[in-house]
Amino acid sequence: MSPSQPSSQRRYWRLALLFLAVALAAFAWRHFSATTTAKPAEAPVPVSLGVADQRDLPIWLQTIGTVQALNAVDIKVRVDGELQQLHFQEGQMVKAGQLLAEIDPRPYAAQVLQAKANKARDEAQLAVAKVNLERASKLAAAHAGPSQDVDTLRGQVATLQATIQADQAALDTAQLQLGYTRIAAPFAGRTGQRLVDAGSIVHASDNTGLLTLTQMAPISLAFSLPQEDLAEVLQANAGQALQVEALSRDGRQHIATGRLSFIDSQVSSGNGQILFKADFANADGKLWPGELLSVRLLLRTEKAATVVPASAVQQGPQGSFVYVVGRDQQAQVREVKAGAVVDGLQWIHQGLAPGETVVTGGQYRLAPGLKVAALADARQTASAEQRQ
Repeated sequence: MSPSQPSSQRRYWRLALLFLAVALAAFAWRHFSATTTAKPAEAPVPVSLGVADQRDLPIWLQTIGTVQALNAVDIKVRVDGELQQLHFQEGQMVKAGQLLAEIDPRPYAAQVLQAKANKARDEAQLAVAKVNLERASKLAAAHAGPSQDVDTLRGQVATLQATIQADQAALDTAQLQLGYTRIAAPFAGRTGQRLVDAGSIVHASDNTGLLTLTQMAPISLAFSLPQEDLAEVLQANAGQALQVEALSRDGRQHIATGRLSFIDSQVSSGNGQILFKADFANADGKLWPGELLSVRLLLRTEKAATVVPASAVQQGPQGSFVYVVGRDQQAQVREVKAGAVVDGLQWIHQGLAPGETVVTGGQYRLAPGLKVAALADARQTASAEQRQ
């Protein structure tokens, strides 16, 4: 063995040990660095937030109702004859007393003339009878004529007077019949479909009328409420007629405002409901007979009521609750007593103060104590993390 071999071996082992020491140092540094570096904080849960508010809150009873005309009649003829003219268009608005149709008046005008002639004839006979009675009475008083003639003439005068009364009644009837040949609107309203054409022979006994006339203004809205609401409605209605609003079928669009005008005298035994009606001016004609609408009746207005968006209120085993977000941005469960929902806002009777922040969306991601961020803030944070 040459003297250079031991020194080469020692150099080899020194290099191996040095390499091993460096490797162990690197491993130890990485392990220490991993264990001492702080874990990143858990990202806040993105949610929608709202704030409890305080305002005057109208309390409504809401249901479905049907628009009803105050008056709707079939216009029928009252005398027989030929329908000469129609003075309306289908769907036309007409005034009270406006002429709608005419029946041939000539037969009835002739009856009026006949009745007048009969009356004039009998009046002339009465005048003669009165003169004869006066003459006979004078002769009888002078014992120049029999008293029996006086009695006979008095009977004639009385008979003719009764006949003239009958003549007047016949004349009145004839004039009335003549008037019936002109058919006028009994009230202002909208005409319906024409059911008979001009030139037709019509009869008072016909089942079919000429048209249907419907009053459009004012108009009524009929609706029913459960009997449990009756006492509260009666109490609220004692001072003045309650306000009633007509809304579109989906309840989103306000159509008209009216006043409660009728409360039925009994509760329906079939469904436990009671009928109400409200009157509306309907000057703009937005309410239409037969239309099905949403209706709400204003019971009262709660002053300074605490309200939150209705989506903030959740239901649990213990009842209603909300997630309240504190200054630390942590969500905590708060039990509340919730009342009516009005226009997307829920009345909170107890458990929440105005100004408190509540979660209105994304509650399914939450648990008590988790931190939250408004959706806009959460998006900005996520974008910043992605850029890094």
